[in-house]
Amino acid sequence: MKVVAAYLLAVLGGNTSPLADDVKNILSSVGAEADGDRIELLLSQVKGKDITELIASGREKLASVPSGGGAVAAAAPAAGGGGGAAPAAAEQKKEEKVEEKEESDDDMGFSLFD
Repeated sequence: MKVVAAYLLAVLGGNTSPLADDVKNILSSVGAEADGDRIELLLSQVKGKDITELIASGREKLASVPSGGGAVAAAAPAAGGGGGAAPAAAEQKKEEKVEEKEESDDDMGFSLFD
């Protein structure tokens, strides 16, 4: 990921076709190790391609990836049929216990803002 970020920084800086040395210089300027094999792999994959088109195609691919965990959790109790209310009640009690623990004075009388 750092190699991709360094490549994008080079392109953002005005270098439309960064070389391996350009990417290595960016990485070394922040103290990161530059893996030559990964840099060469990235450069071979993006050679001759427009960066804006690559980003656009990546966004399209990411749009098809499910990212909402809430819909799955809401659908699970409904799939259980008539027994869906009992797990929900148990979950609510568990949440109440967590809230009570948060309210307790675990900081031994000290506060962040004292």
